[in-house]
Amino acid sequence: MTRAYAIGDIHGHLDKLEAAHALIAEDRARCGDDAAPVVHIGDLVDRGPNSKGVIQYVIDGQARGENWVVLKGNHDRMMEMFLREHPMVDTQLLYDYNWLHARIGGIETLASYGVEVREGLRTFQFHPSARAAVPESHRAYLAGLPSFYRLDDLYFAHAGIRPGVALEDQTEDDLCWIRKEFHQSDTNHGPLIVHGHTPVDEVTHYGNRLNIDTGAGHGKDMAAVVIEGRDVWQLGPDGRRDVKHEKPIFNF
Repeated sequence: MTRAYAIGDIHGHLDKLEAAHALIAEDRARCGDDAAPVVHIGDLVDRGPNSKGVIQYVIDGQARGENWVVLKGNHDRMMEMFLREHPMVDTQLLYDYNWLHARIGGIETLASYGVEVREGLRTFQFHPSARAAVPESHRAYLAGLPSFYRLDDLYFAHAGIRPGVALEDQTEDDLCWIRKEFHQSDTNHGPLIVHGHTPVDEVTHYGNRLNIDTGAGHGKDMAAVVIEGRDVWQLGPDGRRDVKHEKPIFNF
């Protein structure tokens, strides 16, 4: 039986990420499994106080051989695009938004690198110093993040998938950004789609998809879950709590 762990959207909260990994370590000890991967569903950065620390934490973990998968979220993509030699704005954003819009969180991310975005500055006036403050290793890491991960009957993507499109034909735009079309679909996608991107009050299993973004970027808890087959448990101080299917699971 396939077992995997997954962690919801992080958004610069290193303390919550460390706590999630501690819960996973406790569950590993209970079930005696040191091999199951831990999938980070994306959005390492923005809004929280320590995006720099989060990126370094996952880089260090993978470097020492931890079986961690880290996926690209839309916020990670926005940061990487802005910090290119010639800054870019993600075309999936509203026309009057950019990474430094007050609702996005880029200002807080740059603050974790010691960069103050002063009011009235134009991009060309501070972009060179912002780019210099973020280590090239961090910029390259974000650029190289995968947008999905497949493990047997599980398919992990930050935002979800476009229904009706073969998994091998999904685009990064959709894997990082999709919402409405995916959320409204009761299609059998084949594998269980594990995603974040859109906060929910609690980890929710819809039968064809599993949403694990519980709003860490908005001051709420960060979810850590264990998945065995298509069954899901949320991890907490008292161990596992069963996540029931909100709708009847499909017959296969």
